[in-house]
Amino acid sequence: MGLLDRFRGAAARGGGAHRGGGGSSEARYLAEWVSTHVGVEAYVEPKTTVTDVTVVLIAADGEWTRRLVGEQGAQRLARDLRIPVYDVGRTGYPQRMRDYDARKRLERQRDLERDLRDL
Repeated sequence: MGLLDRFRGAAARGGGAHRGGGGSSEARYLAEWVSTHVGVEAYVEPKTTVTDVTVVLIAADGEWTRRLVGEQGAQRLARDLRIPVYDVGRTGYPQRMRDYDARKRLERQRDLERDLRDL
């Protein structure tokens, strides 16, 4: 069983912020995301009435991505990718994630204002 095969069952259901074509593509995406970002940590979000267990990967600069992983998938993901994993219900989201979102909002607003001036 390879690294990506472990996630096939739980991630194949899709959902959350991204609806992918299957578990192995989800696992491949997450592994690639970790390999292309620095200081990645995993934050596990609990199952809700709308989605199964999800994981938010957050890089050192605050950039993040969210994917459905299922009950066992988050712990396996963190262990196999050798990244720290936290329960978001206990730790909350890190400030760098909120700062990143705020920077992106400002960038979008500036771009929109520039585009409106150029009309």
